[in-house]
Amino acid sequence: MSTTSQPGTGQGSEHGLKPNALGTSDLVFIVVSAAAPLMVMVGVAPLALMIGGIGAPAAYVFAGVALAVFAVGFTTMSRHIDNAGAFYSYIAVGLGRTAGVIAALVALVSYNALQIGVYGLAGVAIQGTFMEVFGIDQPWWVYALACIVIVWYVGFRSVDFGAKFLAVLLTAETALLLVLAVAIVVQGGSSEGLGLESFAPSNVFVQPMTVILPTAFAAFMGFEATVIYRRETRDPRRTIPRATYLAVAVLAGTYAFIVWSIVQAFGAKGAVQAATDNGVGMFFVAGETYLGSWFTTAMHLLIATSVIASLVAFHNAVTRYSLAIADEGLLPAALAKVHPRTRAPYVAGLLQTALALVIVGGFALAKADPYTQLLIWVNTPGIFGILLLQVAAAVSVVAYFRKNSTGEGAWRTVIAPVVSAALMVFAIVLSAKNISFLTGTTGLVNQVLLLTIPVTCLLGLGWAVWLRRNRRDVFDAVAASCDTGADERSDR
Repeated sequence: MSTTSQPGTGQGSEHGLKPNALGTSDLVFIVVSAAAPLMVMVGVAPLALMIGGIGAPAAYVFAGVALAVFAVGFTTMSRHIDNAGAFYSYIAVGLGRTAGVIAALVALVSYNALQIGVYGLAGVAIQGTFMEVFGIDQPWWVYALACIVIVWYVGFRSVDFGAKFLAVLLTAETALLLVLAVAIVVQGGSSEGLGLESFAPSNVFVQPMTVILPTAFAAFMGFEATVIYRRETRDPRRTIPRATYLAVAVLAGTYAFIVWSIVQAFGAKGAVQAATDNGVGMFFVAGETYLGSWFTTAMHLLIATSVIASLVAFHNAVTRYSLAIADEGLLPAALAKVHPRTRAPYVAGLLQTALALVIVGGFALAKADPYTQLLIWVNTPGIFGILLLQVAAAVSVVAYFRKNSTGEGAWRTVIAPVVSAALMVFAIVLSAKNISFLTGTTGLVNQVLLLTIPVTCLLGLGWAVWLRRNRRDVFDAVAASCDTGADERSDR
């Protein structure tokens, strides 16, 4: 296997990322796979029902609407910024190079946290699948390490191979969820019959709903990754906005419909109790009742593949973020190398894989719980980081279009970004206030998790100051390749 490689500038050069490889549907499969809808529904939705009540489906609608509003300004800016750095590049162009450097570090930390933490979930889910379906019992970390190898391999292959791989897995898991939902609806639900109580104001506008809103937003994590694949997308100015809106719509619609249907399976009066009694087994009970034992087996198998699909999608996002940032000199040049045959950023992929091995191995050696500690503790800072980046990106949209007259309307360049920024701040405040709900613990652990992203921002600020003083050429080049006409940015 050849390892000769060239910088991955991705401008359609012979040795860059594979151009014109992805269409709208490919991007949607990649983005929705990152969210792992089957795992979110089976693993998190019962908890949302237990805490928030039968109004939980509305939380996913609210989060979807909020993110769709965010996507208005985000995708409008994508038509004017020719860069695959997404949050990092948008923030640098809109708010200045220093803000861009900080955003680069926050993005790297957040995406790595979201990806690596899920290996804990993968270990538990696949361990359960092999035990229930095949009678094989191995430690969770055996399956987690196997997933790391699989994810590396799929990430090393061409991006269109990865998209096809994710398309197959996502289609299977989504189809399974819809089969259950349709079966419940066709059979008329519980003895109470079908109803829309989940969307009644008396069940939606209640205090417990504010507790579960952060989990609803977390269920959409990674939807903004459409922009990261800009260099590999056909007609990105049109494809990226379409894919972004479609991904949000698919996730919001799927989540709301599935959670509503599971409420119907047990009835408005019994759903909360069923969630409390069965926890993550709630969907298995419903499947056994409405479809039979075959559904339980299928769900066990597809939960495992759902988690793998999410890991692959986030791995690809991390490697392309690393490549975009390395292209501009903020990371070692080796991370911008692209394999000449597969056209994948293989050095960044190897580094991300090694980091996953170290962290997963560390948690395994410490005999830590793969779900409550590896997944929750590592993922939580990533959730806060992405939400903060969304706020900064929304503000950067306003700043950018104030400096550039492009003919875009006020809704796209001011109103939607401001509204979405306010909604994201609201989500951050709720997440911080209810962090014990997210982590299942209290005290020092929560303080450390809450401080991780602020500390990352301070380190990013120090990095920017050092670059400005010692590597002015690198600092001045931050996001310069994607500035399509802005006035000279401030050196804030």
